[in-house]
Amino acid sequence: MSFEWPLALIGLVVVPVLVVLYVLRERRRERYASRFTSPALLPNLVDSRPGWRRHLPLALLLAALTAMVVGVARPHAQVSVQREEATVMVVIDTSLSMGADDVAPTRLQAALKAARGFIARMPEKYRVGIVGFAGRAYVALPPTDDRSLVPTALNSLKRGQGTSLGDAVALATQLGRRQRRSDGTIPPTAILVISDGAQMTGRTQPGAAALKARSLHIPVYAILLGTPDGVITVELAGGFQAQIRVPPNPETLQTVTRVTGGRFIIAPNDDRLREIYQKLGSRLGSRRQSREITDFFAGGSAALLLFGGALSAFWFRRVP
Repeated sequence: MSFEWPLALIGLVVVPVLVVLYVLRERRRERYASRFTSPALLPNLVDSRPGWRRHLPLALLLAALTAMVVGVARPHAQVSVQREEATVMVVIDTSLSMGADDVAPTRLQAALKAARGFIARMPEKYRVGIVGFAGRAYVALPPTDDRSLVPTALNSLKRGQGTSLGDAVALATQLGRRQRRSDGTIPPTAILVISDGAQMTGRTQPGAAALKARSLHIPVYAILLGTPDGVITVELAGGFQAQIRVPPNPETLQTVTRVTGGRFIIAPNDDRLREIYQKLGSRLGSRRQSREITDFFAGGSAALLLFGGALSAFWFRRVP
């Protein structure tokens, strides 16, 4: 929490001063009462001692005073607010290793299925772009708010050799920065990468692409697909086939997300992938913003003052 007028908090010094004065007053009252009667006879004169009830009205009034002083200082708090406009670039690895069936039915099909659900839950005003990458990065869908184009774009993604992760992040960054709001400003952009491996081909190194994205305040989120048991079958010359192990390789994706301030997540199976997309959807759809919460303290102090005043009028009539 921060304050627009922090000097106003000096007024809080009044609260402990009032507490001290109240304690001194109570002690003087007891000494004054003992002059006119014997403490041993008090149980015969008073049915019961008021105890903590005597101090409750003052406690409420002091709490109200504290809230009032804090309100004058105009406090601000970081809250999560829904983005009205944003661009989300979904970057999907279509390399040969994405054909492994350790994530049913295959890594690529599981990624496409979850991506459809993720995009369907995004706010209508969001622009969605889709980039595929294998040996090269390519645009499957330029950023748009027309969701009817998404199924065709996802179905157009085909497997290929190579993994140009750096090129894909760089391309997604460029597409995101080209978008404009109605007032000409650039809406916030986020990149979501779904892959199972590291850079193998391409002109742009992932580290360089990550630094560029960070300089433009574009976080990169990454989901790692696959298990250590992943295997693909490849065709060899002469009609032969060979099975190749394709365990996921997290290091490059971890670096990209760390540099850009995004988040790295491991999704070992299809169920876990859908769950992650749901959480990422809400995270990408909101932003942290500093908002003034003076009204909260002002309303609280008014309520405490009214309640404390009513209690004071009630108890001070009844309590000797």
